[in-house]
Amino acid sequence: MPGPFITDEQIARARQLAREITDPIFSLIDRNTTVSVERTVLRWFGVDGVGAMGAPLVNLMVDRLHAAKVLDRGAAYWYGRALRMGAQSPLDAVERLTAAPLEKLAALPAEEEGKLKDEVRAEARQAMEELKRRVAQREALRSEFPMGATPHKYVIVATGNIFDDVDQARAAAQAGADVIAVIRSTAQSLLDYVPHGATTEGYGGTYATQENFRIMREALDEESKKLKRYVQLTNYSSGLCMAEIAFAAAWERLDMLLNDAMYGILFRDINLRRTFIDQYFSRRICAMAGIIINTGEDNYITTADAYDAAHTVIASQFINECFAKRAGLKDAQLGIGHSYEIDPYREETLLLELSQAMLVRRCFPNAPLKYMPPTKHKETDIFFSHAYDVMADLVAVWTRQGIQLLGMMTEAMHTPLLADRYVALKSASYIHRAARGIDDEFVVREDGKIANRARSVFGDALNLLEECQRDGMVAAIGKGRFGDVKRAETGGKGLDGVIEKAPDYFNPFLEMLEAK
Repeated sequence: MPGPFITDEQIARARQLAREITDPIFSLIDRNTTVSVERTVLRWFGVDGVGAMGAPLVNLMVDRLHAAKVLDRGAAYWYGRALRMGAQSPLDAVERLTAAPLEKLAALPAEEEGKLKDEVRAEARQAMEELKRRVAQREALRSEFPMGATPHKYVIVATGNIFDDVDQARAAAQAGADVIAVIRSTAQSLLDYVPHGATTEGYGGTYATQENFRIMREALDEESKKLKRYVQLTNYSSGLCMAEIAFAAAWERLDMLLNDAMYGILFRDINLRRTFIDQYFSRRICAMAGIIINTGEDNYITTADAYDAAHTVIASQFINECFAKRAGLKDAQLGIGHSYEIDPYREETLLLELSQAMLVRRCFPNAPLKYMPPTKHKETDIFFSHAYDVMADLVAVWTRQGIQLLGMMTEAMHTPLLADRYVALKSASYIHRAARGIDDEFVVREDGKIANRARSVFGDALNLLEECQRDGMVAAIGKGRFGDVKRAETGGKGLDGVIEKAPDYFNPFLEMLEAK
């Protein structure tokens, strides 16, 4: 690997700035909950299924509590009240709460309140133990069938039909894929509910539902046993249902989730407060379930110039890491994102891309890292496109990336041809095999172009972090410092789903997650 480029003291300074930047955001998180967090609590208690017109039961119950202006006490409290009303099942609890005049229910005596919470905590502990048992089942399979060397080759399926996705995922695994990512249907992130059941119609991807997660995980478990190597599964925990999808993914034994602190704010215009609160609870679940998160800094340099905006990637990575660590995630769970996106017609792009990837590895030595392929400058010339992707393969193995999303010759197609995926896997396997160990053979000159570029980018990143620390994270986002996209604190979608917690707010799952 290259020389230090930057000092340990500089890296420590970046982390300290990130802590100071995120502290005010955690004050916001501590004071508030959201409709998505509360729906997640109900899902964890076993509330499932749909009601009239296909509306998820968790939405019906939380919407009822929200409309009655009592959700600030937490859905878990009202679930306990339903049990006290004689509810015999989660479905019965929903029916009782949606029918009851919640605004007029008499307050319970303090002793009764204590008993109610003790009973709900006991049920929550059982639900937590069941989730841990399912996670242990995944870990046992991973131990029985070890994965290959990194970078793990990550490919996408995106047919819109979960059963067609399974066929493509099996073919990809047989061709050498280590990770299968099921791309979500376009704009699902803007739905304030999680669709129910298996789905066969989606545009640009397949809906993220718990049943779809189950179907794909079972198929990949079968392939893992046939191939004698574990095949990982990932999906998206982002948008207006981050926490719910994180829970569904944990329950169905997924390995990774795309989960970013700012992606929804910048690229889906989801409210800033809503996003920060939801991502915290979702990451608490990921931390407990041993799920690797993939952050989204690669998106910044698709909306902004990759050469000029390289420092925004580094600054955001430190901020994302800080949010993640505060939610309990370990280094091994931080698939911190970046990508090979500098204009290929610029001189010395290989040196520039190596510099950026080496800098990210220097800053986050113990994280797996997730390296994205070229996308922004792809052309209809599939032969050039393939060569461009192979350069990214080389940088990935040279800089010890943990996870590499492979580029496709037909990048602009939603669903790559099976042959394209096969060729991408074959070429990446060759490059990873041929160049393995190259990082130990070459020493980068401390006064050379790679090192000087890394120092320059890191210096600009420190300046941006200092601006964020001085003016505040909200102000930096408002000025378009990340991805050249400007967002206001009270703008975007989903703000009406943010609720300030009452003094007696109750969430037994959060209690357990934070205690751990």
